Amino acid sequence: MTDDAIVETKAQKAALRAKQKALREAAFRKYGETAPQALKSHGIGFAGVNAPAWVSAFFPIGEELDPLPLIDRLIGEGFGVCLPVMVGKGKPLVFRAWKPGDDLNEVMWGIKEPRDSAPVIEPDIVLAALLAFDDRGYRLGYGGGFYDRTIARLKTIKPAVVIGLAYDELRVDAVPHNDYDQPVDWILTPSGPRKCAGN
Repeated sequence: MTDDAIVETKAQKAALRAKQKALREAAFRKYGETAPQALKSHGIGFAGVNAPAWVSAFFPIGEELDPLPLIDRLIGEGFGVCLPVMVGKGKPLVFRAWKPGDDLNEVMWGIKEPRDSAPVIEPDIVLAALLAFDDRGYRLGYGGGFYDRTIARLKTIKPAVVIGLAYDELRVDAVPHNDYDQPVDWILTPSGPRKCAGN
């Protein structure tokens, strides 16, 4: 992909990001707690990975679809849970073990992370927030590239499954992407799981 194409894709992403943020905010207001409970009711059995596998979760910020009810179910089913930790700009995330009640650090943007004393984990399933998704599994995040670098690294280590969590309204025909953008394997919405055509 040429430098001009990369710049053009970046501009397309920025325009779509602004539109999708408004859509996600509207969905957040419309569904309230019913959407997180719907995710919990679906579980992640569709992904074909069973407990005691490790799942990377996240604490929601802003209008992100809250995964915590789903995480409560997974803990009850025997899954281990870890959370992503940022270690520097341009670097993949590191995952550290977490369980309810553990102390957390609050870092930029209000993101909560486990303390450095928590063990490092290579998760079997990664749950990812997003602003847009398409049927091929390409997702639009916030532009930092953290999950793309992390997914690329993790998939060289193990056959990890990546599940994007999203409101149904965030689907688009095509998410602009560059060669380094990593598609997810599944999208889980309140209406149910969708296997992505690109995986």
